[in-house]
Amino acid sequence: MNKFTILISCTDQVGLVTNITRVLASQQLNIVGMREFVDEANKAFFTRIACVGDFEQTEKLEANLAEILPKEAEINLIAEQEKQIAVLVTKEYHCLSEILIRNHFKTLGANVQCVIGNYEELRDFTEKLGIPYFYVAHQGKDKLEFEAEIKAIINQFEVDFLVLAKFMRILSADFVKDFAGKTINIHHSFLPAFIGANPYKQAFERGVKIIGATAHFVTDNLDEGPIITQHTTHVDHNFGVKDMVKAGKEIEKKVLLEALELIFENRVFVTGNKTIVFK
Repeated sequence: MNKFTILISCTDQVGLVTNITRVLASQQLNIVGMREFVDEANKAFFTRIACVGDFEQTEKLEANLAEILPKEAEINLIAEQEKQIAVLVTKEYHCLSEILIRNHFKTLGANVQCVIGNYEELRDFTEKLGIPYFYVAHQGKDKLEFEAEIKAIINQFEVDFLVLAKFMRILSADFVKDFAGKTINIHHSFLPAFIGANPYKQAFERGVKIIGATAHFVTDNLDEGPIITQHTTHVDHNFGVKDMVKAGKEIEKKVLLEALELIFENRVFVTGNKTIVFK
């Protein structure tokens, strides 16, 4: 029995669910999970369908679905298989460590193909867990040269997604375009309130009571791409700067891993600068 996921987005109209399920039933496909959402403001329909069946003719199924859907419909048939990822890092280890530990114990939902860093600090930890680590220095290079070296490494592997696990370099528009819709970033949710160095020190001095983190797809607009997931945690006057940093790292790990799980399970649609997430 083959397991796969069908993702459909199109203009909303009467009878879509009925017509879609009729096509699947005609090909002896069993629906084990189905979620749908209608964006009434934009008259847009989204659905995620998990199917099981003895089925090989994906082109025929896609053609049959296209016949009963609006012309501009986007249809994606995704076989159940683990995604392949590359992770980009700088010096902070908390997000990388969570990814690599889960990868080691086969609970990530994806396979880490490589880790690329612009410092050497995380090489030893990465290689102890059997993952190749590539060092690409940024010093003394322009952005084009630096990113070309990173792309050359990524292209050695079959990669579905890039994960920026506290990769503290701003990517160019050309780099983002090459991996459009495939690059996920994590950052604290102080932005734009506390920009630049030592955001937690700034937050401490301001008396902030909530720390948050945001996972999002990367676009040309720095830290403003479609948001996948966000969480917050409360702090109070007992928290010093170090306590706030620790709390921030914990929430960043939680948010990033939740976002990756949603993506690896094909639960995220991007529509404009927003996402539809079927949890």
